[in-house]
Amino acid sequence: MEQAQFYRDVCIGELLTRLANTHPDRDCLIYPDRHLRYSFAQMQAISRNVAKGLLKLGINKGDRVALWATNVPEWVILQFALAKIGAILVTVNTGFRARELEYLLNQSQSSALICIPSFKDVDYINTVYEIIPELKTKLKTKLKPESSCLPIKRLPFLKHTILISDNPEEGFVNFQELFNLATDVSDELLDSRESTLELDDVVNMQYTSGTTGFPKGVMLSHRNIVNNGYWLGEGMKYTEKDRLCLSVPLFHCFGCVIGVLGIYTHAGALVLLETFDARRVLEYVEKERCTSLYGVPTMFIAELEDLEFKKFDLNSLRTGVMAGALCPEPLMRQVIKDMHLTDMIIAYGLTEASPGITHTLIEDTIANRTQTVGRVMAEQEVRIIDPTTLETLPVNTPGELCVRGYNVMQGYYNNQTATKEAIITLSGLDGWLRTGDQATIDAQGYVRITGRIKEIIIRGGENIAPKEIEDLIRLHPKVSDVYVYSVSSEKYGEEVAAAIKLKVGESSTNTEIKEFCQGQIAKFKIPQYIKFVTEFPTTSSGKVQKFKLREIHFQ
Repeated sequence: MEQAQFYRDVCIGELLTRLANTHPDRDCLIYPDRHLRYSFAQMQAISRNVAKGLLKLGINKGDRVALWATNVPEWVILQFALAKIGAILVTVNTGFRARELEYLLNQSQSSALICIPSFKDVDYINTVYEIIPELKTKLKTKLKPESSCLPIKRLPFLKHTILISDNPEEGFVNFQELFNLATDVSDELLDSRESTLELDDVVNMQYTSGTTGFPKGVMLSHRNIVNNGYWLGEGMKYTEKDRLCLSVPLFHCFGCVIGVLGIYTHAGALVLLETFDARRVLEYVEKERCTSLYGVPTMFIAELEDLEFKKFDLNSLRTGVMAGALCPEPLMRQVIKDMHLTDMIIAYGLTEASPGITHTLIEDTIANRTQTVGRVMAEQEVRIIDPTTLETLPVNTPGELCVRGYNVMQGYYNNQTATKEAIITLSGLDGWLRTGDQATIDAQGYVRITGRIKEIIIRGGENIAPKEIEDLIRLHPKVSDVYVYSVSSEKYGEEVAAAIKLKVGESSTNTEIKEFCQGQIAKFKIPQYIKFVTEFPTTSSGKVQKFKLREIHFQ
């Protein structure tokens, strides 16, 4: 059977089954620092046991299961185990605090929460106790499944709490206990459950990053994310010989779709970092001879600026994905030259689109790989519309990008109003997703993202796209990265501000940056306020939070 049909249009659990049958001994999942290396056959066996343990615990088809963890091995195991029983994986941002976690658990009506003990300065166990004090009243590490449910006042849908840890904690089922529970569930029962699954069943709920407003639960199906991962992998010409070094968070589509499903739909190996660390990325690429590397631009900058960068052998690298923000041309040239990423592609999309909508081709020029986000992916169609009249706009005319195809989400969970606003009818055709991104398409089909429609700065009646200014300032030889945002102005309504991160060892002044901009962009676009920073406030998935830049601007 052709790979195009063998690893496409399949449910996630069946994808792993096929990989285990066709490539049983091939490397599947690798954690060099843990000395952990699973083959596809081993991953299949472990995932099936966890799936059976979850069934015994009482997790049913359609149940939402929230996973609050860094890129630990159990994350990938659960991605497949939950899919095999028809449960829905609800991904939780690793940077969440109690209020945000409680909101997500309530809004998603999750029946189970699985978490690690802590991450950075957040104690996950105590955070859970804070919103579920009832957990401290019952020790559940050695239990009978029928006694594991607790009545929880603030979270009435939540029935199970599971901890990924070697140490027992009050109120939590230990993850390893799932393997003991699995012995009471037959293979036939699991196979029977898996046989009821359909491609358009919801299998994953991703909560939008929350850079503005309350997060919404994006419902994604097997078809949505398996096929999207497949087509992005095709764009990089993946084969079973490829090895992907992945350090972007799995709770984001970049990680669990473009990463996990992108490489596995081509039978390649996944080399995972639990959290991003530039030095460790370089070590893993060299040690495991990785051929592919993912990241947002700031991650690649950190790797290139590592003080020991030159000592690592990165010749095995060939391709990868840079997403989350457009890649500045100097950075693209540097990753091609110094990291050997000659086939690096740029991808654009959003969670509601599973996430990929466009990507550049490995044959594209440097200009197209830095000034555009490529062309629309296979089995999708794109239009640029007037956001007010919804009329389709001509070539090279800026408007809102809309997409239609297999990748459009099933909707927002328990939010029909938002779903109807996001998925609309155009020219009599249903299923068009409004992205909220301002873009143009040229005669050759290349898409240029010109800004986020809601991020447009309006200064004295003049509309200003932050991206235009960012692209210019990034050309300054002392600048490592920059983000432009608005600040309030009594005179103009809004003024342009820029947060600038300089290259290591460099110094600059407001005057120098403004003089650099003089004559290259209209005067009203030159930042009135400039703040030099050592880092940018980001979500855990690496997206810069411009509203936080505004908050800290005058501090």
